[in-house]
Amino acid sequence: MDETLYGQLLDLAVGALLLTAVLVLWRRELAIVIRNFALQGVALAALVALLAAEENSWELGVVAAGVLVLRAGVLPHLLRRALAGAGPQRRETRPLVNVAASLLAAAVLTLLAYAVSRPLVELAPSPAAEAIPVAMAVVLIGFFVLVTRRLALSQLIGFLLLDNGITAIGFLTTAGAGPIVELGVSLDVLFVVLVLQILTTRMREAFGDTDLDELRELRD
Repeated sequence: MDETLYGQLLDLAVGALLLTAVLVLWRRELAIVIRNFALQGVALAALVALLAAEENSWELGVVAAGVLVLRAGVLPHLLRRALAGAGPQRRETRPLVNVAASLLAAAVLTLLAYAVSRPLVELAPSPAAEAIPVAMAVVLIGFFVLVTRRLALSQLIGFLLLDNGITAIGFLTTAGAGPIVELGVSLDVLFVVLVLQILTTRMREAFGDTDLDELRELRD
């Protein structure tokens, strides 16, 4: 693949990763948030597919297909099932940080990611290395979603955003992790999602709510 075209397509893929992370941070309707998360899974699979084409690796191509199925298909499906059983709680109505402040925080975190990642990029300049700051920004935004949302399902999505960013960094820094490593990580993530979905269902059945602040008040 031509180096210029490869760099442009890689920038487009990581740009889509960052855009979908910001959209998840911006929107409050959980159905739309899950849809944006699924689109991020497509962008992550496209990133891995580009690396596979550049490295001429059929193994990475298989991993890209697995990432697409798991992160754009299976995980969003499980999240939709959890949302369907959530009753009236289909919108994050009381986040700890409002929309304007959240978007400002996303901009600050992106700048921070570029500042922190710059020394790493300068060690070995390449199109993949230059995309690392964007993936780092996705990690920070995912963590921000995780700590500023009140609903358990929203926090789970924040955790998955964080994991997508970490996965992207892993592929960009190592020119593609081995299929066995990626399979192990993906199975761990799937296991966590299944466990948290069960816990969310039990919380709703026992307390009638999954707002973690209200449950904390109930404990007090």
